[in-house]
Amino acid sequence: MTKITCIYPQYLIPVEPRTTVLTHHALVMQDDKILAVLPADQARQQYASAQHLEMPEHALLPGLINLHAHSAMSLLRGLADDLSLMDWLNHHIWPAEKKHVSDEFVFDGSVHAMAEMIRGGTTTVNDMYFCHEAVARAGVHTGMRTIVGCSILEFPTVYANDADEYISKALAARQSFVGQAGISFRLAPHAPYTVADETFSKIIALSEKLGIDIHCHIHETQDEVDTSLKQYGMRPLERLHQLGLLSPALIAAHVVHANDAEIALLARQGVHVAHNPASNLKLASGFARVHDMQTAGIQVGIGTDGAASNNKLDLLGDLRMAALLSKAQSGNPTALNASIALEMATLSGAKALGMDQQIGSLVAGKQADLIAIDLSAIETQPLFDPISQIVYAAGREQISHVWVNGKCLMSDRVFCDLQMDQLLDKARWWQKKIAVATV
Repeated sequence: MTKITCIYPQYLIPVEPRTTVLTHHALVMQDDKILAVLPADQARQQYASAQHLEMPEHALLPGLINLHAHSAMSLLRGLADDLSLMDWLNHHIWPAEKKHVSDEFVFDGSVHAMAEMIRGGTTTVNDMYFCHEAVARAGVHTGMRTIVGCSILEFPTVYANDADEYISKALAARQSFVGQAGISFRLAPHAPYTVADETFSKIIALSEKLGIDIHCHIHETQDEVDTSLKQYGMRPLERLHQLGLLSPALIAAHVVHANDAEIALLARQGVHVAHNPASNLKLASGFARVHDMQTAGIQVGIGTDGAASNNKLDLLGDLRMAALLSKAQSGNPTALNASIALEMATLSGAKALGMDQQIGSLVAGKQADLIAIDLSAIETQPLFDPISQIVYAAGREQISHVWVNGKCLMSDRVFCDLQMDQLLDKARWWQKKIAVATV
């Protein structure tokens, strides 16, 4: 039976057109889609028999899109803090993963992360990790729209022995979830310093043959650039361009160390960038030139990275951080204004994923991925500009309702299906298991 719901917020922020804020309007959902955005009086009259949800102190906007995450690493949150990237990876994270990564670890960690993200208003995650089917099952279990990035490396882990096995497992996992709503897959070569030319060539060929897009860490640290110059005689982006990786099919995560020529190259090739301000700061990776990238025409979305290097999966908080950093880095207080920042976390992320016809804005015909933010708290009053208030003042604890595909995942800060006590019990169980192993 068709279900129609009319939502009446104080502010309806569709994201497109940019800067638009509608008052006295309603959003009408029919099953999993947005049926209409129209004046409130018209909605009440036209859909009198529908379910009506009054939200007189809320803003309604598209669900946030986390463009780069390692969800399962939520179970490693706080395990190894205040270290450089390579020290963090080589001496702490990779050894911990060698001991603990399994289907159970990845499923439990991903569910935990997705629950945290849902509470923070994230409705879509572009993930990158091992045990790909476990990540996909977590997405189905939580209701999170999930892009499963299938990690590919040259060296062995507990998940696979070599690049060919990683690729084989990625394709098998993708096949297992054909037709599953809300779940899709990407090939995710880890980084230029962990993937050989031959493997990149195989990934590019598969991407073109099967229509699978690509997700890769690129230019995250200066050390990565320096190592590439020594090993290949060129910077990573030049090498990847020669291999044919740079295209609209690629989401490049981080891109902290890009010069003028490389920014122009990324723009020409249509590469999308996932900006990760919190982890870039925490690992002292540097300051991405987001304003310059956007000025060049690059589609820049925003990611949290993993909880092991952030340590919060708080996209709203990271959005504020990104806006402030961009102003300081560029020396331009008008850079990355509130409307563009909000677009980064919604429509720009959707465009980077090639999903802007489905999600990213509140437009009739798109999937009903929505969030409501209660702006009545003292922290967001007085209120002159709701978009500015959301980006610069609101906290994730003010997100009250979340819908994905028209299904309500959280109502008045309470999960509709997930059980908080079970999530916490599972996290504590893993804490004890990991703590014993690291003693």
